[in-house]
Amino acid sequence: MVLDLVVIGTAVTLGPLHNSAFILLLSSRRGVLKGLAFLLSWLANLVAVIACVVLLTGGQPPARHSVPSTAAVAAKLAIGVALVLYGAHRRRRPPRPHGPPRWTARIDDASAATAAGLAWLMQPWALVGAGAATVVDAHLSTLADWLALTGYCLLATLSLVVMEMYAVWAPAAADARLNALRSWLEQHQEQLIVTLSLLAGTWLTARSIYELVA
Repeated sequence: MVLDLVVIGTAVTLGPLHNSAFILLLSSRRGVLKGLAFLLSWLANLVAVIACVVLLTGGQPPARHSVPSTAAVAAKLAIGVALVLYGAHRRRRPPRPHGPPRWTARIDDASAATAAGLAWLMQPWALVGAGAATVVDAHLSTLADWLALTGYCLLATLSLVVMEMYAVWAPAAADARLNALRSWLEQHQEQLIVTLSLLAGTWLTARSIYELVA
């Protein structure tokens, strides 16, 4: 479970779409406040998903190869295959120009509540779903699993935390460097999405097949 959560959390935190959106928020008027709202909403979404899974399992992993356990692995397998197919599809299609999203024109007038809602929309729900299917195996009577779940949430939020803290501590330098990072992310958006989809999808597919047959 721990290794799967590390892979999923890393794929989540490296996603170019939400990182670009977050940098735009930080660059806007009252950007630190909007960034904090986005960050907290992002983290709350992850925690809420884990809490729902834990409530369903009671903090006790189902028996191996039982119906609930097999269903969770099958869901993870389906997500892995979908990510591989999605990555392969985007890799084959011709490149398309990426203009700024429409909402960026109103970014300065956006409220903190809007920023929080944007975090919900930008969440990579396929990967979050894979994380939920993995959390089914969490045994909350052990400290190690509590630490694993906490680490997963923090890892999946790490890029946002680093950028938020940078904007607070060194706003002038952060504005220039983060906007340069956003430009790089936008230029390499397709490559990043394809790479992350293929790598995460292949990992989830291989791990799920192993868990089903082992």
